[in-house]
Amino acid sequence: MTNFYSSSPTFHVGVDCIIFGFNEGELSLLLLKRDFEPAKGEWSLMGGFVQTGESVDDAAKRVLRELTGLEKVYMEQVGAFGSVDRDPGERVVSVAYYALININESDRRLVQEHNASWVNIGELPPLIFDHSEMVARARELMKRQASTEPIGFNLLPKLFTLTQLQSLYEAIYGEPMDKRNFRKRVAEMDYVEKTDKIDRQSSRRGAALYKFNDRVYRKAPKFKI
Repeated sequence: MTNFYSSSPTFHVGVDCIIFGFNEGELSLLLLKRDFEPAKGEWSLMGGFVQTGESVDDAAKRVLRELTGLEKVYMEQVGAFGSVDRDPGERVVSVAYYALININESDRRLVQEHNASWVNIGELPPLIFDHSEMVARARELMKRQASTEPIGFNLLPKLFTLTQLQSLYEAIYGEPMDKRNFRKRVAEMDYVEKTDKIDRQSSRRGAALYKFNDRVYRKAPKFKI
């Protein structure tokens, strides 16, 4: 058995984190300027190597925590990227994950220490290696999941207006939505509950505030946005 393993090639296993942030109706991506070769000075996703005694999932959580200071964040595996020449430094197979966070909850000091910046999703610069492909695949996965799962509710206040909810989905999908149709679909979701509270900051008349009920969601039929 030992000979079987020793006769096979070895290479690095890495993780890359595609960290989406939502703030003031806009979706952004956290990028950093790489400070080492290869591709020093170019824009990159945050990544790292899987360490001894660490699972791939735990490595992704660690990378996210080191960059944002956040734990227990929604993360989803996007897939593995293993082209032979994807990293000119060494042979590296990378497993990509995407995360959704509230920008205001991230640790700004840590973000600055890593020379990272929030960039609007519609204004992304060229990225190193296959990172642009990772981002594209993550966005498609996020759109599919957002149509049937409440993956973005953690980006909203505990009490939110339907306008705020629609802004979130428009940011995820990257396109405007018809207000009447959107609200009709939301009305079918028992887990989006209307409260007796009113938001009087966003309009003179005031807008009803809603909340997400996780307990009801787990029992409710799933609808597509």
